[in-house]
Amino acid sequence: MLRIHFTADDLARVRVVDRPHLLWETVLSLHRMRDRTAAADLDGWRAGARRRLTAQPERGRRAAGVLSALVPLSGDFPDLLTPTGPQRGIEDALDQVSTTPNTRLAREIRLLNGDRGGPPDWLRPLADGDREAVGLLAESLRDYHAAAVAPYWDRIRAQVDADRALCARALLDGGTEGLLAALRPALRWRPPVLEADYPVARELRLGGRGLVLVPSYFCALRPVTLVDPTLPPVLVYPVRRTAALRTPLGAGPLERLIGRTRSTVLASVDGGCTTGELARRVGVSPASASQHATVLREAGLLVTVRDGVSVLHTLTPLPPPPPLGAALLGSERSQPRNGPVTS
Repeated sequence: MLRIHFTADDLARVRVVDRPHLLWETVLSLHRMRDRTAAADLDGWRAGARRRLTAQPERGRRAAGVLSALVPLSGDFPDLLTPTGPQRGIEDALDQVSTTPNTRLAREIRLLNGDRGGPPDWLRPLADGDREAVGLLAESLRDYHAAAVAPYWDRIRAQVDADRALCARALLDGGTEGLLAALRPALRWRPPVLEADYPVARELRLGGRGLVLVPSYFCALRPVTLVDPTLPPVLVYPVRRTAALRTPLGAGPLERLIGRTRSTVLASVDGGCTTGELARRVGVSPASASQHATVLREAGLLVTVRDGVSVLHTLTPLPPPPPLGAALLGSERSQPRNGPVTS
């Protein structure tokens, strides 16, 4: 079990990252690639990623081989693969990996397969800080990311955006403790300790440093944290997948009433989102998302408020009497008519 101990200072320093983490998604996707029990909605992703890797056989095999050696099927992998610094893009992230101090390289690489005598011989130059070996690692991460993560980034970003909206709602309703309590079922908040099922017993004492929460598309079943307790505390947890993003909506009564796109827009707003986030979730342009949101707002189904240069859309709360049908008719009757109704 993983147990994370909070102080009052830690509760004041909890934050949720504002976007998916490039290298956490890259590394964790390798687990899902090799996981025969992975969710069925990842089958299409897995087939597409493998196709891209095999399209360049030499580079694909090299990337898979290097990363599989560093990221075992079970157990810890080196923290250096998931640096905690801000990342503006994949090259920025890889630069952080490439500039890992030699002492840290040696310590983390030599911990691999510790019960079986350490890493394979061909990885030992990496542990020694050999620049060619470090370059090979960066190139392998780049090639694998390009095949398995980059083509799906919009969907990954949409799922993380949706989870952040749920976090924001929980924070508004219950403060930081409400946010932590809302992370079930992956995590359990038992003040002042956050617990999760974990393959080994681990106690993480934050000691006033706070905690960075990282919702992840490719994290599955249980959260993940860094091995080194002296690094800035990070907790990666599985996104709570929304039905609107996991599978296409069927032709239910809502879709028959307002159409597939607008029913998807309405479902995707659940938890709140900006116009840009809504566009990514639905897979339409920002202009189209704004137009659909306007129609739904005018029908009384959405509420839109301005937040600086952005606008935030939320679902309209369940109305008091009169019933929704009567409310919709009331707004319709208030609109001027130019001629008889023909349909």
